[in-house]
Amino acid sequence: MFTWAFIVIEGASAIALIFLVLLHSGRGGGISDLMGGSMGAVAAGSTVVERNLDRITIAVALIFTFATLTLDLRLQ
Repeated sequence: MFTWAFIVIEGASAIALIFLVLLHSGRGGGISDLMGGSMGAVAAGSTVVERNLDRITIAVALIFTFATLTLDLRLQ
C-alpha cells in the first residue's frame, strides 16, 4: 500500500525536479530574463527569486532522494 504512495511521490518529485532545474539560469540570465531582464530594482528582486528557486530545488531533490532510497529498501 505504501509502496504506491512512494512511487507517486517519486514520480511527482522527478517531474518537479526536471522543471525546476530547467528554470535555473545557465550562462545567460535564466529566470531573470523571463521577467524582463536586469534593470535596477528588477535585478535586486531576481536574486531573491533565484535564491528561493535554489532552496525549492534542494528541497525537491531531498524528497526525490528520500523516496528513491525508501523504495529501494522496501523492494529488496
